[in-house]
Amino acid sequence: MSTTENFSTVLAELRDQLPADAVVDDPRALSVYQYDRSGHLSDTVPSAAVFPRTVEEVQHIARVCFHHRIPMVPRGAGTGLAGSAIGSTGEIMVCTDRMNQILQLQPENRSVTVQPGILNGELNTYLATQGFWWPPDPASKDISTVGGNISMNAGGLLCAKYGVTREAVLSLQVVLADGSLITVGHHTVKGVTGYDLCALLIGSEGTLGIIVEATLKIRPLTPGTTVTLGASFPTVTDAAEAASAVTRHGHTPAMMELLDDLTVALVTEHTGENFGSGNSFLLIQTDGPAAATEAEEIGAILTDHQAELTITDDPEESQRLVGIRRSVFPSLEAKGQLLVEDIAVPRSTMAEAFARIRDLEQASGIKIPTACHAGDGNLHPVFVVEGQDHGQNREVPEAIWDVAGQVFTMALELGGTLTGEHGVGVLKSRWLRDELGDVQYRLQQNIKAAFDPHNLMNPGKVFRPAPTA
Repeated sequence: MSTTENFSTVLAELRDQLPADAVVDDPRALSVYQYDRSGHLSDTVPSAAVFPRTVEEVQHIARVCFHHRIPMVPRGAGTGLAGSAIGSTGEIMVCTDRMNQILQLQPENRSVTVQPGILNGELNTYLATQGFWWPPDPASKDISTVGGNISMNAGGLLCAKYGVTREAVLSLQVVLADGSLITVGHHTVKGVTGYDLCALLIGSEGTLGIIVEATLKIRPLTPGTTVTLGASFPTVTDAAEAASAVTRHGHTPAMMELLDDLTVALVTEHTGENFGSGNSFLLIQTDGPAAATEAEEIGAILTDHQAELTITDDPEESQRLVGIRRSVFPSLEAKGQLLVEDIAVPRSTMAEAFARIRDLEQASGIKIPTACHAGDGNLHPVFVVEGQDHGQNREVPEAIWDVAGQVFTMALELGGTLTGEHGVGVLKSRWLRDELGDVQYRLQQNIKAAFDPHNLMNPGKVFRPAPTA
């Protein structure tokens, strides 16, 4: 049987138990799955996309693909920044965005059970009406799915205080490559039976299975007034050292975000925001009953580091200041296509990381505007391919990749990591062995093979080359 005939058989078997609109194989409709928001474009269009609404439909899809050895690529909203959820010819996209229901809220257990396709922002809008919230706060929260957040172990602006996604998940239901359904984790506060497969699956980028249900750990809405500090500094070094000093003095603000001078200039150009006389900007929020006292103490630290300071508890002014941070990527996208990197370094080395990025700029002639989750040392150096519209998703020039590679090397030299929250995907797979080392790299490939012996789940992502069957 030819490849074309085999795939026709696969599509017929899929359609046999799926709604009429749940299987798409028109190439014109499939080109959108060649890219996400990473700047990477796959060479070919995936062969089909399926849109399940139930766990049973996902199991059917997996069983058919497993029987015919057809690779599957799980995908939520396509907002990822590592190329983890893009497909190529011969692969089937398993799109979970129609699985978007809230299944159960249990206030007494501080948990909510959801399907993977619900948007982070929609979930939190609902939870707020019930007096709760789910802490993961990626910049894409209004357009990214909870399943995608879990698959990438997303972080965000609030994670220095409230943790990344892994710390906000109790249990998962996952469909494996052969269609088996497993439940991992616990619905209890404690639970240590066996290996922690729930933690393993969180951040696995769709390479081990398809998340079909999640029970999440939620928190009561934070009481008290939120206080926001906006601080402008003469240099990014001053700002980074001030951020480190805040942590050193024992403070853990809800949010601490740093924009370097290039980023400030581009945000000013795009939005018209006034940053005062400073060249770099530090945004800090405190919350809870002691927010005002903590903000006052932090303000004194910032002033000692030459900050031009604004402090407010006015909700509208706070929203404006936080909006500055959330406008960073739209401001940069206005200049061209973006390659957004995601290194993390120890907080004590943030200032050195910024200095070494400046050195790379001068040596290469390539500008690298950089924003940073300063509360946890997670830097986002951004490469802008000027003259290319973000929506065109053309390949990033090799000269930029060369400098990006030097950024990764720098992060490892400072005791950091290639990726703090965006994942490996296809973009960082060539550098993964450098961080893990040969022994751990092989061990992780073996874990992948234990879950997926025929390498059908999102092949070619994370590991390069992909493990062979």
